[in-house]
Amino acid sequence: VQLVESGGGLVQPGGSLRLFCAASGFTFKEYVMRWYRQAPGKEREPVAAISTDSSKQHYDDSVRGRFTISRDNAKNMVYLQMNNLTPEDTAVYYCAAAGLDYWGQGAQVTVSS
Repeated sequence: VQLVESGGGLVQPGGSLRLFCAASGFTFKEYVMRWYRQAPGKEREPVAAISTDSSKQHYDDSVRGRFTISRDNAKNMVYLQMNNLTPEDTAVYYCAAAGLDYWGQGAQVTVSS
């Protein structure tokens, strides 16, 4: 199993970023996919989840209305569109397949003026 996150960076408050996660080594279309984040000094927390067929999405209250999770089963990719970012969104972001204990290296997102 391999999960490779990309797309992170430094952005000003109110800005946007799109994260990418390339998955391999498992039957991607059969797994719910999730995004998590871990801020400095804090535990890793779930951010968003998407069902296998993209029909359902779930968001943590802290990001609902600002973040959008999506996936492309043909490309084994999952995405996280992040809008109206705030400094509280600063964290390392990880994607994961529900039920599989594998993690990538994460993507650093820093929101700062």
